[in-house]
Amino acid sequence: MKLNRRITTSMTWFTFLIPALILYGAFFIYPSAGSLYYSFTDWAGLSKNIDFVGFRNYIRIFEDEALLSAIKNTVILVVIVTVLQNVLALALAEALNGNIKSRNLLRTVFFLPAVMSTLAVGFIWSYLYNPVDGVINALLRSIGLSSLAQDWLGNPDTALYAIIVILIWQNAGYSMVIYLSGLQSISETYYEAASIDGANYAQKFKHITFPLIGPAITINVVLCVIGGMKTFDVIYATTGGGPGYATETFASILFRKAFSGMAEFGYGSAVAVVLFVVILLVSNLLTKFLRGREVES
Repeated sequence: MKLNRRITTSMTWFTFLIPALILYGAFFIYPSAGSLYYSFTDWAGLSKNIDFVGFRNYIRIFEDEALLSAIKNTVILVVIVTVLQNVLALALAEALNGNIKSRNLLRTVFFLPAVMSTLAVGFIWSYLYNPVDGVINALLRSIGLSSLAQDWLGNPDTALYAIIVILIWQNAGYSMVIYLSGLQSISETYYEAASIDGANYAQKFKHITFPLIGPAITINVVLCVIGGMKTFDVIYATTGGGPGYATETFASILFRKAFSGMAEFGYGSAVAVVLFVVILLVSNLLTKFLRGREVES
């Protein structure tokens, strides 16, 4: 009887899982397996002819000038965004964790960009960066810094960094909320004991706050790295990867190769597989490393 009950219970649970498994298989497993298969072919996307080419697409990745430039840009973007976004977000969280009267309003204001459409954000900032009548150049001219006014998104030397500013502006508020959650989970008794011992703000932050918000740091850093490696929407809405390859990233070059007129679906699939593997490895290694420095409160 007990065995029959267990079997019945297991079958009941499995029945509830079937719809989710079907959706997961249809929208993740099947497309992923398809991409892996097509990465070993020369399929052009709409052509009926599919020829197996082995590892030729993967070898080509290391010979493609545009893709190598995209990898370099992606690394620069990921490093700068991860560092600056987390520093800014933690500073905002620290400031808004105090007894400021307008803290709830300020939290909402800083978080608001995170819920906006990334494409909308890209279009808005394209206007702000406009070299002719954009707000940024107009502001620089109004305060006597006309020499600094330029085509921010059209200059290869500044375009990538202009996009980095957009990404930090949009996502810093999201990271701030995670840090706020971490700060509010720290017991006040630690700070009271430190104050009795004569510790100043810097010492409290170094020895109490920073170690105890380890889980929040782990989450934010991993999310920043993954998000940075997948950056596409903002680039698509602002520069399209240009000028030249100045703002091309792993994700944008994937789109351009596979879908934007080049019709190299097989090669684009190879790029997608490599991006998936890189994100999987980096996120796992980073998570293990950061979890190793976490302490329990």
